[in-house]
Amino acid sequence: MTTDAGAAITGGRTALGIELGSTRIKAVLIGPDSAPLAVGSSDWENQFVDRLWTYSLDAVWTGVQRSLAALADDVRRRHGVELSSVGALGVSAMMHGYLAFDADGALLTPFRTWRNTNTGRAAERLSAEFGVNIPHRWSVAHLYQAILDREEHVGRLDHLTTLAGYVHWQLTGEKVLGIGDASGMVPIDAATGGYDATMLARFDQLAAEAGVELSLAGLLPAIAIAGQQAGTLTAAGAALLDPTGRLRPGIPLCPPEGDAGTGMVATNSVAPRTGNVSAGTSIFAMVVLERELGRVHRELDLVTTPAGDPVAMVHCNNGASELDAWAGLFTEFARALGSEVSSSQVFETLFTAALDGASDGGGMLAYNYLSGEPITGLEEGRPLFLRSPDSRLSLSTFMRTQLFSSLATLRIGMDVLQKDEGVRLDRMFAHGGLFKTAGVGQRFLAAAIDTPVSVGDVAGEGGAWGIAVLAAFAASGSDMSLADYLETAVFAGASLQTVEPDPVDVAGFDAFMRRYVAALPVERAAVEHLAVGTPPAAETETTSAVLTEEQPA
Repeated sequence: MTTDAGAAITGGRTALGIELGSTRIKAVLIGPDSAPLAVGSSDWENQFVDRLWTYSLDAVWTGVQRSLAALADDVRRRHGVELSSVGALGVSAMMHGYLAFDADGALLTPFRTWRNTNTGRAAERLSAEFGVNIPHRWSVAHLYQAILDREEHVGRLDHLTTLAGYVHWQLTGEKVLGIGDASGMVPIDAATGGYDATMLARFDQLAAEAGVELSLAGLLPAIAIAGQQAGTLTAAGAALLDPTGRLRPGIPLCPPEGDAGTGMVATNSVAPRTGNVSAGTSIFAMVVLERELGRVHRELDLVTTPAGDPVAMVHCNNGASELDAWAGLFTEFARALGSEVSSSQVFETLFTAALDGASDGGGMLAYNYLSGEPITGLEEGRPLFLRSPDSRLSLSTFMRTQLFSSLATLRIGMDVLQKDEGVRLDRMFAHGGLFKTAGVGQRFLAAAIDTPVSVGDVAGEGGAWGIAVLAAFAASGSDMSLADYLETAVFAGASLQTVEPDPVDVAGFDAFMRRYVAALPVERAAVEHLAVGTPPAAETETTSAVLTEEQPA
């Protein structure tokens, strides 16, 4: 097997995927059968600068280079060959956000990530003007907010992109974006597969009313869909990836995508009536639609698959970071008692204990809001745990409450999709750190959305594997649809474990949600009355990342 893999690597019958997630940059090399041959990664963390979440561009390239170096070491160790080229390459990253450049390619303002919620005025106005929900994190909301705030850099803006689009641009010289990530910059016109021309024109009018003359269409990357090629690795790009000079230029690249799109690929969830939930630093659900929604819902974002099919997205800024923080506390306590336990042991113990907790949380409540949460109307967050005086404070129910909390905001959005819009799902796939302990997170998600939930090893390497698959698809020249390619060439024979919703758990989660929604004013009061300057350590993502590693990203 190693000999065959080595031959595939030296013969260039491979595809390389790189994904920049919120806590880790990961590189995965796959062979002709889409199986991973080698993996490399590098941890990184966001910074809270001037009350905005950001990463430096220096950290981007340091992390990418370390990930590629680790992958090359893995290739050498496992297969006994040097990595000098690959058959295809793809880049993915945290979706949306705001990267603004001038005509010389200089960054005009620090990268503003998906996590920022300072764009409320812009998102509200654009949603009303466009007639579709424009989330806080979308690039067009960031740009309009900068215009409303009269930021000086807007007058020098030449090019706007996402993190994946930026990295791809530096590697190829091409200002292009996959349609899935592009759909989180400006809404897509389903009829043309391009940015909605009416909305582009209206944005230019709104900008002019605010005293700024620009053409939004001229600022945006070109759009490409899955299966198309989107440039080749230049000599300068190869040097950025591998400063040692071993990696040769000329490698074809697929369109860059966001982690939501690669998550759909990594879970074979690109066909109508399929969906996936990714749980890491954030938690989000992607559901591929059969039809247009009946009306606009602020809880739902309308994006696309990497092939351009419509998707309803429920995106929650806060996922497993607060669970990570509590697990860190229990780990610290165990070690203070002289017990040398690993983080994975602590998580497994805590998650397993939750199975015995009261089905409705037993009078306990928790809010996992380290940052703002648009679905519940909060621009900032304060992690909060509270309970009624007659509740029994036990480990099992405490942990069930914390796990329920990590799914609660997602449930609010899924209720809109499933109950208000009547959207049906044939399967929901779950992946990410929250689901690593067998049978726990999966069971509670099934209860939260009253839908069968599947897990499996198909998404084991997450979005980095997903973008590698997209790179291989583009290089294959296949005339199959993306859905057919995944079904027949990638996922044939994949094994899944599916859990049906337990009626007792469903009723318990329903009862928990009634208390959760009723007590949201308590969380709002905490935001109002508990001021913060610098965020706590957990909010800068210095946790163990056992749960918060995004899969995808």
